[in-house]
Amino acid sequence: MNETDRKISEIAKSALQKKEFIPEKSKVPISGKVFDEKELINGIKSILDCWWTEGDYTEKFKLKLSSFLSIQYIIPVNSGSSANLLAFSALTSHMVKERRIMPGEEVICVAASFPTTINPVIQHGCIPVFLDVDIGGYNIKTQNLEKAISKKTKAVFIAHTLGNPFDLKKVKDMCKKHNLWLIEDCCDALGSKYDNKLVGTFGDMATFSFYPAHQITAGEGGAVVTDSPILKRALESIRDWGRDCWCPTGKENTCGLRFSHKLGELPFGYDHKYTYSNLGYNLKWTDMQAAIACAQMEKLPAFIEKRKLNFIRLKKGLSNFKCLIMPEATENSDPCWFGFPISIKEGSGFTRNELIDYLEKNNIATRLLFGGNITRQPYFKELKYRVAEPLTTTDFVMNNTFWIGVYPGITDEMIDYILKKFNEFFSRY
Repeated sequence: MNETDRKISEIAKSALQKKEFIPEKSKVPISGKVFDEKELINGIKSILDCWWTEGDYTEKFKLKLSSFLSIQYIIPVNSGSSANLLAFSALTSHMVKERRIMPGEEVICVAASFPTTINPVIQHGCIPVFLDVDIGGYNIKTQNLEKAISKKTKAVFIAHTLGNPFDLKKVKDMCKKHNLWLIEDCCDALGSKYDNKLVGTFGDMATFSFYPAHQITAGEGGAVVTDSPILKRALESIRDWGRDCWCPTGKENTCGLRFSHKLGELPFGYDHKYTYSNLGYNLKWTDMQAAIACAQMEKLPAFIEKRKLNFIRLKKGLSNFKCLIMPEATENSDPCWFGFPISIKEGSGFTRNELIDYLEKNNIATRLLFGGNITRQPYFKELKYRVAEPLTTTDFVMNNTFWIGVYPGITDEMIDYILKKFNEFFSRY
């Protein structure tokens, strides 16, 4: 450790004193970031480098995530929602040629979802087609997947709910049969496995989020990953304003043809750096975010194990309450759980709101399962979509399901307190 690192480390350690958990008084968070002086050292060093857009730390992070997932191309972005927008936008690019998705075509989704898994479909003038979810696993029901597919169907875009993988074998087989694109939304699922293989490696693309609630954090941030060179080219173009130039940040004329192109109706030799072949955005992140994410990647294996252990302890402690529906991992999967979902059985004598109100009043944070039934959200009122089957379980989830945290910052003492408060609540019934 050099002198700069040593000084930063001393300052960081003095600022990172852990707060004692005091039952009845301290908050049990739903999620949060777990870090030490290493993230701060990296972050400060990246600032002192004075190269604040993508740089060396971004390249290091891309190598780390690529190695972890065993996937070739990593395209960092400024959020998981941007990752979803970018991934779907790439499928509408002329670069994918005859498989390009056009306005009016359909995409298989689920309505029990976070909105930004669905919004890119709508933003591109396409039609989301909604299937129901299963209870306990909260993922897409595959029984009617074949029936939901029409001549207009071009893709499947769904998430691994709360880190629990959906049935990748059935979904991927169906995509192969009908020549459909598959985007895995892995924003909640970094480290989850299906058939002993990490999620994010089954589809044509996958998306990740590095918001503080997720398995690793960069403060904000996300990524799209793929093994396809064509998709990589489209993704990088759309992320970088839609430009045709593929030079990395801070480099120019790497092709040696910067002033030798003839594209569109532009004059010959128009600067390739200012030639745009896609409708694009600026969705890049900063090297400070990458620096923090690099330190987080070193902790990822421990984070995964702690989430699993917290999940196991909660499930063991709550399984005696027969009025609760416990979460179930998808067959042939090993989830890195994002949260611990709980559903209240009908006729239990109390409502979900009564239980979560009691937990919140006792400083135990709760969340609902994202948008519930997204088609019932206010903004969906005038949107075009198709419902492929009755959304019966989705409506049940909207009314009866919530989740509590399993993130690595939740200690055994906190879990003991959570279980105590559940026991106190049920002693009334």
